[in-house]
Amino acid sequence: MDNRQAIGSWLSGPRAAAEEMGADFGYRGKRLGLPEKGPGSVAPLGRRFGALFIDWSLCMVIAYGLLARGDQQAAGNWALGIFLVMSVLTVGTIGSTPGKRILGLRVVSENGGRAGGGRVILRSVLLLLVIPALVWDRDGRGLHDRLARAVQVRI
Repeated sequence: MDNRQAIGSWLSGPRAAAEEMGADFGYRGKRLGLPEKGPGSVAPLGRRFGALFIDWSLCMVIAYGLLARGDQQAAGNWALGIFLVMSVLTVGTIGSTPGKRILGLRVVSENGGRAGGGRVILRSVLLLLVIPALVWDRDGRGLHDRLARAVQVRI
């Protein structure tokens, strides 16, 4: 390997370097037995962020308008609690928050069934901590989903 290849593999990242050496990672969700595209496939990152934005905006509107009475700092604090309750109740019952439902996403357990109550609570608390949601595996799942043994899929 000459210097140009070594620098190129470093710049393109470890996945590209491993693929050049013959490793086959497959598509996102293959290890979980999910389809590559269409319903049941791993949800794309853009839609997941969009759903989070919709949900957070909804929580801020509720907190600012109903609970904080104009105090922005208090609204932010109330929004965290509202987000936790909304996430636990909606994902625990129908598998989707309002934002996920609007964008056609659902949270399911790794085996394809409904995520249980304990897993939903763990997932929601870890999501509020933000950092676990920013650490992804090769299937595109955040650490919060991995620890809760859940996956976000298209519906």
